[in-house]
Parts: sequence; structure tokens; C-alpha cells
Amino acid sequence: MPPESLELFGERGEPARPDPRAPLAERMRPQELSEVVGQDRLLRPGAALRALVDAGELPSMILWGPPGSGKTTLARLLARGHRFVALSAVMAGVKEIRAAVEEARRVRGRTVLFLDEIHRLNRAQQDALLPHVEAGTVTLIGATTENPSFEVIAPLLSRSRVFVLERLDEEALASLLRRATQDPERGLAPGAPPVPEIIAAIAHAADGDARRALGLLETAVAIQRETGPAGAPLSETAVREAAGRAVLMHDRDREEHYNVVSALIKSLRASDPDAALYYAARMLAAGEDPLFLARRLVIFAAEDVGNAEPQALPLATSAFLAVERIGMPEGRIPLAQAVTFLACAPKSNASYVGISRANELVERHGSLPVPMHLRNAPTGLMKHLGYGKGYEYPHDAPDRFVARTNLPETLAGASLYQPTREGAEAGIADRLADWRKRREPPKG
Repeated sequence: MPPESLELFGERGEPARPDPRAPLAERMRPQELSEVVGQDRLLRPGAALRALVDAGELPSMILWGPPGSGKTTLARLLARGHRFVALSAVMAGVKEIRAAVEEARRVRGRTVLFLDEIHRLNRAQQDALLPHVEAGTVTLIGATTENPSFEVIAPLLSRSRVFVLERLDEEALASLLRRATQDPERGLAPGAPPVPEIIAAIAHAADGDARRALGLLETAVAIQRETGPAGAPLSETAVREAAGRAVLMHDRDREEHYNVVSALIKSLRASDPDAALYYAARMLAAGEDPLFLARRLVIFAAEDVGNAEPQALPLATSAFLAVERIGMPEGRIPLAQAVTFLACAPKSNASYVGISRANELVERHGSLPVPMHLRNAPTGLMKHLGYGKGYEYPHDAPDRFVARTNLPETLAGASLYQPTREGAEAGIADRLADWRKRREPPKG
């Protein structure tokens, strides 16, 4: 049996009469491109995707965007006038893909194969799809919430256009919600229209997801009908009960995870404690492992604060140990202390840059001989060979400094650690400058 087309649109992508029993999010799916909200960057006149639509062209493409941004709806609208076959990669495998391709060979006209959550297809399944896309047997529209650079094989990606859908902002969601309360055929039953503040609250709780926004509105209206006076406008209490606790978009091993972590680290580096606290709280609220956050703070303390504030690393390490021992939710308090301390501390990455320079020298020069005066001499033979000869014990020297160079001869005079003038590192810079001047090898 060939795969069935999605029900809201007919086999050739034409709008079907909405089922009044369907969820509000299904009934309110845009049936024209003009109804799509929040994607002006793709659909405004002259934009890349709009230009293809206006020219009547439909190449294979990947629609990449967050949940509820309109990927499925846009695919249906783009495929209008063509045979439209929809599969979900959660359920479909090579067998279902081959059945769709065989059916496409038997029918006249173009077949658009829509693969929702295409990132869930493994490499073998994507390989099976590739030759049919390449030959034009089917036009592929894949939808994914994950970065296609990581999740879609390169040959398939090279034969497709990638269009990035934006997360819907609250203004776009509010527009969609207002339409749902006013549409007499597909929207909610007639009633008192919600006040703008209620619409704004639902849009905020939806966290960028149109499907969630419409679902919250429908649930809140149902709660209001059961608990509130007849004909009363939608109440804040009903909305709060419908929303419960907002679910933030975050994951533990995918792109959004790395986006939020990156934002945290860059906010710390920019000495912005407010932004850093926000991203830390967002990670924790979304279920991130608090020890992962603590580890990142320890790394930041050494890499980005360094010797400009020597207490940064001990404090970050203490925060890690505190979270490990007391757990959550109290662990958020030492984490917040570490975040604010690190954000407000003077910054220096001189130690990090120094070890990177040292690694480059090791790669370039290999295992250079250690100077004889630094070598250990545990045996008589080694002493006879000169191991340890000429070593001066710094604690016995005037001002505890010995001017002899300790780098291998080939690297004499190399300056790997370049302290900044930030915080406590300024004092280190002064001392080191004096020592290096005194340690300079004799000219010639």
C-alpha cells in the first residue's frame, strides 16, 4: 500500500475542509502563504524561497527550524498542485521509502515526498533515498529541528536547498492567536474575545511554538467553559491552569544545548553577569545536568580569568564540589555565586594562550634535550656525565632568583606567557618583565 497523504490537504496539496473535531492547531493551519506568520525573511517579496514560489519552481529542500515554526505547513503549501506523500521518519524506514518511490514511478506528474523529522533517518536509510532524489523520481522536502549539517548525509544535503525557519516571536504568536479567536469557520466557537493581555500571556507561555500556543488557547477556553461564568472572557486563571509550567526549548546533546552553553560562556567573557545568570538559569530550568554547568565554570575560571583573579579557580572548583555534595535545588546558589564572580572578575587568557604556544613549540621542535643543569643525577655515572652540574638552588640565591635560562638551547629567550595588565596579573607582569630582562642570554 502506498503511504497516505496528510489529511488536511488533498493528494495534490489542495486545502481540505477542516474537520471541526480536529485540534485547533490542525484547523488553523495556514491554507495560503499569506497566512504564514513569523517567516518574513523567507517569504517576503524577493526572498529566496518566495522567488522560487513565484517562479513556479520546487527543488528538493530541507526545512530546518524549531518545533512549531511551521515546517510541515510550509511544505504542504509549497507542494500545492503536486502529488503529496507524507512520511514520518519516526515510523518510516527503507521499506516505506521504496514503496513511496515505486508509487511515484507509476503515477503521472511530480510527487513531493515530505519526510518529517528527517534527522531520525539513519545513514543507510538516507543512502536509499539519495538516488531517487538525484534522478528526480521524487522531490524531497525534509523537515528537521536539528542542524542538517550534522544529521543529513552530505550527498543528500548537496542536492537540496536548506531553508532556515525562525523561532516565532511573541508578536507572531499573538497574531496567530487573535486569528484563531476570530475565524468563524476554523477557529473557536463565538464567545467574548480575550483581552490583549491574555493573548500576550499565552504567546509568552508558548515559548516560540505555534502548535503549543494554539493548544494552550484551546485548553484554556475549555477550562473557562467548565469553571467560569457563561459568556465571560477568558481568564488569567484558566490560562495559568492550561499552561502549567512552560517547557523551555533545550536539549542535552544537540544544537540548542550548545547554543545556550555558548551564550553563557560568551556572556561571562563579556563581563555581563545579568546575561550569564539568565543563560545559567535557562540551562537548569530545562533540565541540564548542574555538574555540566559547574564543569564549564571551572574551565572558564582557568581559561578566561586566569591569574587576573587567582581566587577564580578555587571558587569555581568549590562551587562544583558544593553542587556535587548538596545537589539541587540548593546547588543553584553556589552556581550563581560562581557565575557572578567570574562575570565580574578581571579577565586574562594569558595562561591559556601560553600553553597553546608551548604546544606549538613541542609540535615544531619535538623532544629537545633538557639542559644539563636541570637534569636529575641519582647515580654516580650521571653525575660524572654532567647531569645537574651548575644547578643553583634559587632559595639560596639573592632575592631567590637565578638568571640562568632553563629552556632548551634552541628555544632560549622564548616568551610563552605574556601576562596582561588586568587585576592581580599586573603585578605578575611587572615581576616577570624584570626577571626576563635579567635572564636574557648574553648577546652573541
